[in-house]
Order: sequence, then structure tokens, then C-alpha cells
Amino acid sequence: AAAAGGDGWLRGRGWRDGEWQEAPTAAALDAITRERPCALWARDTHSLWLNTRALELAGGDLDTPGGVVERDPAGAPSGVLRETAAWRFRDRFLVPREGELLEATREGIKAANARGVAAIHDKDGGAGAAAIFQWLRERDALPLRVWQSVPHDRLGDLVDLGIRSGLGDDFLRLGYLKVFLDGTLGSRTAAMLDGTGVTITSGDELGEIVAGAARAGWPVAVHAIGDRANRDALNAFERTRELWHGLGLRHRVEHAQCLAPEDVPRFARLGVACSVQFSHAPADRDLAEEAWPDRLDGAYAYRSLWESGALVVNGSDAPVEELDPLAGIRAAVLRTLDGRPAWRPEESLTVEQALVASTVNAAWLTGDERRRGRLLPGFLADLVVLDRDPLAIPPEELEAVSVVATMVGGRWVHNPPPWD
Repeated sequence: AAAAGGDGWLRGRGWRDGEWQEAPTAAALDAITRERPCALWARDTHSLWLNTRALELAGGDLDTPGGVVERDPAGAPSGVLRETAAWRFRDRFLVPREGELLEATREGIKAANARGVAAIHDKDGGAGAAAIFQWLRERDALPLRVWQSVPHDRLGDLVDLGIRSGLGDDFLRLGYLKVFLDGTLGSRTAAMLDGTGVTITSGDELGEIVAGAARAGWPVAVHAIGDRANRDALNAFERTRELWHGLGLRHRVEHAQCLAPEDVPRFARLGVACSVQFSHAPADRDLAEEAWPDRLDGAYAYRSLWESGALVVNGSDAPVEELDPLAGIRAAVLRTLDGRPAWRPEESLTVEQALVASTVNAAWLTGDERRRGRLLPGFLADLVVLDRDPLAIPPEELEAVSVVATMVGGRWVHNPPPWD
């Protein structure tokens, strides 16, 4: 940090509470950042670690509903903000410089194409990605398809403008509302049935949001990590089902990392998709065993969900995990990514199931099951060329599979032929 030079913000990300012997504090950052303000995002982007100079900029205005301001024994902010407190600080002080977001988006799309990504469901939470995607699309420079989220608190604006889900074209569409119910495992803020965790949106509030969204023609994606948050989400969808069932609205619970076993069958019964990230299981195994030792029967329960009839969809949650579909498929099948024995292998999926979750089912969530997600006549020409058939090799050889080229809309967007 001291060698970085300049006097502006020092920014970074990637730390996790469970990997530190001592709690992160402003004083620890002060020792290396001197007078420059410093903000470091946790890996899950639900916690923000600040030094003293950064805290001073807020002038003591840190508390907000649904947020956590960690404090020292004297009651002073210790340097860590969680959930809405962290996001509010971001919106006030960490706005990207002009051109910075565009440059980062271009580089991110290039990396995504190289890993075989042809479409994403974006959840930037109003950070400005939609405007960047639109700017690129207007210049025919958006080489992947985007199903764009809208923060749920903007529904009133959408209603006033008469905008319904699906506005856009084949490459960029407004798709769904995003709601946060709780925090995360990594930040120790997941809402649990034992009363621990942070509630950002209550179950009753979610019911009102889903009802309003149904009247306006919008599906809802609900972030839920802990078993209480997931139950609150399912209860809200169940209470409002008469309003949205039959309208073609494809709701989802995002993450569903820890479920009470009795809640597993409810996804299929209600017709609510389970949008998970296979890579989370091996990445979170140590934290989950520490935080949820008596709840592992319902944690990252992908096979149980699949066999219950739930529509299981796989994503990445990038940048929390790498935007790498092949890594996600390996995680689903092998339940390990670091050479250790499989973690809870009874919840593994087959290669074919993992592929379907990453392609066919993801297309279904956007209403595109009749034109994307499969290689069929008349479907959009989105495809990925691999160096070998993942269905024809032993699972332990999946790590050797690599992307040769990617096509989106009939155009090669990564490594056009000829190939060696």
C-alpha cells in the first residue's frame, strides 16, 4: 500500500472472516496505509474493511437499517461495515471514476467469453452496469447476452413508465427484480432459524414485493443464504402464489445455501427455481462445517433439490467465485476443487445434470427455452467448443477439459477458427 503512491483511495477485495485469526480493524490497516483512505471488500462483497481515514470521511454517519457497524469495547466503529451499511458507504464514497467501469466491463466480458460464457444474469444492484451494457450494445460491442436485474425498490419507477419484464432485444433485456433477505456465510450474517444473522428484508416485506411485482409483470430473484431466510422466501412465494401462478413469472431463490430439510421439496411444489452456484460448495466447506455443523444435511443440497423435482440452475456469483462454468460443473460432480476428498459426495450431480443446470435451465429462467440453451435447428447460434467431450471421460478427468472457442449469435467472440 505504501508503495502504491498517490493520495487517493486504496481499494481491494478478497478477505474472509474465517481465514483471519484476529478480527480485521481500522488500526491494522492504518499501520500500512498511512493517511490514504482504504476500503477492502470481503470476498462476498457483503462486508467492507475501512481504515481510520476512510471512517472519518463518513463523519460518524454509518448506521442504516439492515446494516451492521462493528464497534470496539468503547463503542467506536472498529473498521468493518456489513450488509447495507457497507453498500451505503460504497454509494457515498466509492463511486468508480469515469471510464473505469466501462474498461472493467470490457475486460470482464473478454475473460467471460474465453471461459465459454455466452450469456449472464446480471445482478449489479444498481451499480451502473445496465448503462454500460446499453452503451456497448448501441455500438454492437456487447458479445454476450445479458438478463439484467433491477433493484426491487425501483419497481415504482418501472410501473410509472409502464415497463414490464423483457424490455430490450436479444442481447440486453430488463429481466427481474432483485431482493436481499439476509447476508452471507462468509460475513457471518446469514439469517438462521436459531435467530442469528442479519435480516435485510423481512418475509412480510418480501410478500408485498412479490405481490407488487406480479401486478406489474416482474419475476423476483431473492437472495437467501441461511435456513431462516430461505424459509421466509418460500413462505412469501407460497402466500402470494395465487397472484403470480399462471402469469409466466419465473421466480427464483438465489443461493439457497442452507435449507431446513423439510423445505427442500417446497421449491418444486411452488414452482420456484433454485438458482445456485455449484462452486460455492467446495469453496465454503470449511466455513460451513464451522458455522453450520448441525445443519449440513440441508447445506448445498444439490442432488436432494434435483431429485425433489426442483428446477436447479447453476451460476457463478462472480466475483465471489470465478466466472468459470467448467469449474462449476467440476464442483457439482466432484464436490471438491482443491484435491481434498469430496465434501458431502451424496449431494453430487452427474456431468449431464450439471451441464443442463448451466445451459438449459438457465435459458428457461429468461423465458428462452425454445431458442437458447440447446444446439437445435432454429435456436440462436450460441455455442462453446471444448477440447474434449465431458460426457465421454471419467469425472476425475474433468479438470483437463478446456474451452477452445466461443460463438454468440453466429459470431466468434473468442478464438475463431482455424484451430490446431
